[in-house]
Amino acid sequence: MTAPVIDQPVTDFTAPATSDTGITLSALKGRNVVIYFYPKDSTPGCTTEGQDFRDLYAEFQALDTEIFGVSRDGLRSHENFKSKQSFPFELISDKDEAICQLFDVIKLKKMYGREHMGVERSTFLIDKAGVLRQEWRKVKVKGHVAEVLEAVKAL
Repeated sequence: MTAPVIDQPVTDFTAPATSDTGITLSALKGRNVVIYFYPKDSTPGCTTEGQDFRDLYAEFQALDTEIFGVSRDGLRSHENFKSKQSFPFELISDKDEAICQLFDVIKLKKMYGREHMGVERSTFLIDKAGVLRQEWRKVKVKGHVAEVLEAVKAL
């Protein structure tokens, strides 16, 4: 599988998510979709990013846009994180890394001098036809969600 390419349709997938739901990308046609990948539930950067999406959620909804957060954490961890932060959007559990692989976000990372494979903070904007319109990789959290919102407005 190759990562999605700008201006090309994104390969369909189905994955388990919070609120006892399964998310199927093709079922979301007719709506814009923002998928953001983050390393780990309840860590400082991931919490801030999720809160930023939460705080602008109504504006995304007004633009007919769904938001989904994805990490390798399990559903129980996701449910706790979502509840504690009052996220109005679903979190997708990708324990087997299938979606992470699809979007090519598993990268070699260094922390405290040690190398490991982990999720590179990344965001993808998919339009109403299921076509990838923009991607952000190696995301820095500050100001990122506002930038994604501007990209949605420009669609």
